[in-house]
Amino acid sequence: MNIVCIGGGPAGLYFALLMKQQNPAHQVTVVERNRPYDTFGWGVVFSDQTLGNLQAADPVSAGQILDAFNHWDDIEVNIRGSKIVSGGHGFCGIGRKRLLNILQRRCEAVGVELVFETDVQDDTAYADADLIIASDGLNSRIRSKYQATYQPDIDVRDCRFVWLGTTKLFDAFTFAFEQTQHGWFQAHAYRFDDTHSTFIVETPQEVWRKAGLDKMEKEEAIAFCEKLFAPYLDGHPLISNSSHLRGSTQWIQFPRVVCGKWVHHNGRAPVVLMGDAAHTAHFSIGSGTKLALEDAIELARCIGRTPNDLATALQHYEDMRSVEVLRIQNAARNSTEWFEHVDRYVNLPPEQFAYSLLTRSQRISHENLRLRDKGYVEGFEDWLAAGAGVRRSAAQLPVPPMFTPFTVRGLTLKNRVVVSPMAQYSCVDGLPADYHLVHLGARAMGGAGLVFAEMTCTSPDARITPGCPGLWNTQQRDGWRRIVDFVHANSDAKIAMQLGHAGAKGSTRVAWEGTDQPLAEGNWPLFSASPQQYLDGVSDWSHAMTRADMDRVRDDFVRSTRWAAEAGFDWLELHCAHGYLLSSFISPLTNQRSDDYGGSLANRLRYPLEVFAAMREVWPQQLPMSVRISAHDWVEGGITPDDAIEISRAFKAAGSDLIDCSSGQVSKAEKPVYGRMFQTPFADRVRNEAGIATIAVGAISEADHVNSIIAAGRADLCAIARPHLANPAWTLMESAKIGYPDVAWPKQYRAAKTQLERNLERERAAAAQGGGASAIEQANKALGV
Repeated sequence: MNIVCIGGGPAGLYFALLMKQQNPAHQVTVVERNRPYDTFGWGVVFSDQTLGNLQAADPVSAGQILDAFNHWDDIEVNIRGSKIVSGGHGFCGIGRKRLLNILQRRCEAVGVELVFETDVQDDTAYADADLIIASDGLNSRIRSKYQATYQPDIDVRDCRFVWLGTTKLFDAFTFAFEQTQHGWFQAHAYRFDDTHSTFIVETPQEVWRKAGLDKMEKEEAIAFCEKLFAPYLDGHPLISNSSHLRGSTQWIQFPRVVCGKWVHHNGRAPVVLMGDAAHTAHFSIGSGTKLALEDAIELARCIGRTPNDLATALQHYEDMRSVEVLRIQNAARNSTEWFEHVDRYVNLPPEQFAYSLLTRSQRISHENLRLRDKGYVEGFEDWLAAGAGVRRSAAQLPVPPMFTPFTVRGLTLKNRVVVSPMAQYSCVDGLPADYHLVHLGARAMGGAGLVFAEMTCTSPDARITPGCPGLWNTQQRDGWRRIVDFVHANSDAKIAMQLGHAGAKGSTRVAWEGTDQPLAEGNWPLFSASPQQYLDGVSDWSHAMTRADMDRVRDDFVRSTRWAAEAGFDWLELHCAHGYLLSSFISPLTNQRSDDYGGSLANRLRYPLEVFAAMREVWPQQLPMSVRISAHDWVEGGITPDDAIEISRAFKAAGSDLIDCSSGQVSKAEKPVYGRMFQTPFADRVRNEAGIATIAVGAISEADHVNSIIAAGRADLCAIARPHLANPAWTLMESAKIGYPDVAWPKQYRAAKTQLERNLERERAAAAQGGGASAIEQANKALGV
């Protein structure tokens, strides 16, 4: 096979090497526009797992690369005079030029033809090729030429960064954050050989402009960076090796590249994207070179499996690598956004700021950090617990973040786990009875700190379905009091009431008979901010609320609030999310009013704030109130996370203690992006930008998720929904799974506690004996780093 690789970076060189090694009869050529020893940038970073992949693919080059590596285990975070160090991260750096030279020499040794100083304009110059690899980098001409096939999506990120070097040799991967009058700058620094370290300086574009860097010549900008980061350079200079760049052009905005397709047939041969031509991953997770080399490994492997069926091999390559790249890019997006908005986190205590940085991509979790550096994590847990008023004795284990108490107003929750309000549709005439006693009572005894009743309606016409609970009469109040009394008598959990009004989403069937489908008979009139039909052509139309309607509904909420207090609830939440009545005022998708309650966000918030203020006035001052919002409508023109900050600030000013950050369910046109902990970023932004405590919800399913969220300061509480439906004792089970026994069980269940912990300990011991790999290797393998 005649193979041509356009571009002599890591992807093209390594693929050429592997294919020539796989079959010496292949004619393999690499064409590179630069000279053999020209390269730009400084060092690149690999993880231990990447080295393992190289070792398996070509032991000779892997050995040479390994000999040239500088290894480190520590990450050092510097902010506001504090230095926090954690270990066990298992990374290594190598000069980009050194890496390319090793691959070049190895290619020559096996017979690959290397052609330098040839600037390939497109693929037509290689009409006799059987396979063309477009490894021509970030600004790929081949990708541009065939963009209709490749479908590239290029997202240029906000921050500006400059890739510099220094003779200061850093012992750890070092992050340094410095504040100027214009805003924050950050440095990413790591040693890659015996004489130099990489030193990347990054800042949001707005800060970059305010500092005048857009007008500075290169030498002046380097001097600016040297002065700013002088405490870390110890008198060493910063150096640029980009002689071809002048002035502000050395400051780059990172383009995230993702392609819908990776293979194009030009009529003579397939043209296959590889490396940065196919995808990019932000430098803050150090995966760009890793992805390029692993592209080469996978394509060579696929061709080796079906040497006589190139089309099948290419399809398998695209299928396999596109999934892996998407996973890495999702992590890279999280990391990128963390650094783009570092000013969101700089007011966290340095200890928590560092933890937030370490877990920013969501690839590294609390327990993964523990595997890497147990001492660091236990010290951090002690610091976090002390801040919550808990100090352990020498005989006690460190308290995991999820089991630290949380105090708001006069109420203290024993831990950070919340049973989400989950509709059960099991009431008759709104009366909570035996079903809710068992349902909520079991979950209160299951270890959570706070148990929410499902959305409870303030009037018969406020219900979603005929099976929804209510609090519009004293019989219902007494039914709730029975449940609250049981929870207080049989557990140390607190119990919360969530009040809401269905609005245009009311008068529908219970879920198992057809979610959102209108009742066959017995429907009641609907109203909302503006006339709407939730399901086009299916739902009943609502009418716009009049001022009289608004007064009546506000008074209904106040009455229900009084009865919730009389029933003994510890906590009250107002439901302003998911397209229900109050949400319909907030979202521009559902509020088309032209009066004082429509138009601007401030106007759209006017009525929900009016209802909240009236409730807060009659709710006991020593008890907390929260508000559930849809922080993102997931529809163009709807509520965005930026709006959620302003919404949260308004409710905070009105007296809300927490914001319960959900999203969506306002419009059937929504296109949410689901994933593990997918709504937690909303809680993170609200907490750290609006300055109010938050509840994170959505796809939080294990203790590790909760511990990571709480420890990083992304939320103050975590609401767990479906896992609690599957297991009322979810919290007790998760405590046993992570090996934390200092959790109180109901006295009736204590015999099961000992047995469960013993059985889980046996499982952990068996897994450790059979695993073979080190804890770090297991952790990195699980995370794919």
